[in-house]
Amino acid sequence: MTDDVRAIAQRMYEAFNARDLTAAKTIFSADFASHPLGTVGVDSVVKAWSGLHAMFPDIQVIVEDMLVDADKAAVRTSLHGIPAGVEEQALPSMMEIFRVQDGRIAELWGLSSLSRPGR
Repeated sequence: MTDDVRAIAQRMYEAFNARDLTAAKTIFSADFASHPLGTVGVDSVVKAWSGLHAMFPDIQVIVEDMLVDADKAAVRTSLHGIPAGVEEQALPSMMEIFRVQDGRIAELWGLSSLSRPGR
């Protein structure tokens, strides 16, 4: 199972970086829960991804570390393509934990150092 969990997590980042919003329907479960955003459903993923792509057209999420245990993956990423002045310190980063069920991401917990206006 750990190989499947690793593969779906990697596929999610690849889809985000490729701006492949339609892939979200095959990556996330229909009742996907994002605990940081307090949202449920695949449409919430598409909305969040679209917002980040609009705000930062050159954004790329680079996986730095991924640890997999049973049905969960913990992933540390760095965010590239953020214009100077938006983040003055080191590259913004994220820590996310995914729970996979039936081959799709069912839940996400996470923290980000990226400041977004209105948040």
